[in-house]
Amino acid sequence: MRRVCFVLQVKRDRLVEYRIRHRAVWPEMLAALSRHGWRNYSLFLRDDGLLVGYCETPDFSQAVAGMQDEEVNARWQREMGGFFESLPGAAADTSMRPLEEVFHLE
Repeated sequence: MRRVCFVLQVKRDRLVEYRIRHRAVWPEMLAALSRHGWRNYSLFLRDDGLLVGYCETPDFSQAVAGMQDEEVNARWQREMGGFFESLPGAAADTSMRPLEEVFHLE
């Protein structure tokens, strides 16, 4: 299992709504993430909009690619795209670039 961490930037004026949306992620979105190998997936949000994501998956590229075939993911990305500062990819899910892990206690 590979540990993956990434960062994105949420617009400051959308922080409250972003938090609210993630209290009620659609069940079909959660099922799709599970189907494509997203495990122990967490998001952490700082008050300045820094979003830190973490997940464990056998293959992050495959986990992201698998979600591209899910209709629910396309809907979610359309609804959530406006929450983010500039995205280097077409949507938040294709803009996640894993950070290099430099230390792990085990």
